Amino acid sequence: MVTDAAVVVAALSTASALWLWTGPTTATTRLAKLTADHREPRWRSLPGLFTRQSPGRRAQAWRLASIELCQALSAELSAGRTPGEALTRAVAAVDFPDPAALRPIVAAARDGGDVAAALLASAPPQGGEGLRQLAACWDVSVTVGAGLAALVERVASTLRAAQAHRQDVAAQLAGPRTTARMLAALPALGLLMAAALNMHPLDFLLGSLPGFACLVTGIILDACGLWWTSRMAARAQG
Repeated sequence: MVTDAAVVVAALSTASALWLWTGPTTATTRLAKLTADHREPRWRSLPGLFTRQSPGRRAQAWRLASIELCQALSAELSAGRTPGEALTRAVAAVDFPDPAALRPIVAAARDGGDVAAALLASAPPQGGEGLRQLAACWDVSVTVGAGLAALVERVASTLRAAQAHRQDVAAQLAGPRTTARMLAALPALGLLMAAALNMHPLDFLLGSLPGFACLVTGIILDACGLWWTSRMAARAQG
């Protein structure tokens, strides 16, 4: 029995080492994320699929679109167009996750309405930071008379820096996330190895009350560990 236990421990250690050796490194993950920024976002080429995206991916899409909007608006203003015309052209040039949400902004910019209020109303709760900052810039420009182009360019620079920080944090968290998934899968691997060694672990787990209690407790603890790791990673990414 001691020899069998030693074999199981050795097998688990070998599997863990192979996982860590072949798993993605932080540098590899960061390189993939940086190169992915130059590819066309998936939600643009598959608009029907976007509605099934997670809230995190939807917020990410809004952030990227907001950066593009600020860059396009800054370019239009630098070309000498009026703020309303520049915003209308900039919105038309950017593929937003929900184009219908931008219609009040275009209407306000075209008809001389309250653009700042329209930007605030159209900004989603998650991922709408760029639109809210752009609304503040528009309000300051209208109220104080400050140069809108300079304000928009500063907002675009801030949004780009924040996006780069989120990507860096996500790359740094890739290793811990992979380790957490590996640790969550190790109990199942242990059961398979025990069964291969003719230890009949399922007979104990499913055939007796103490074994079933151990099984339920293990599953709950495993799920809680994954949930807690995911929550900490989400908080770290902001």
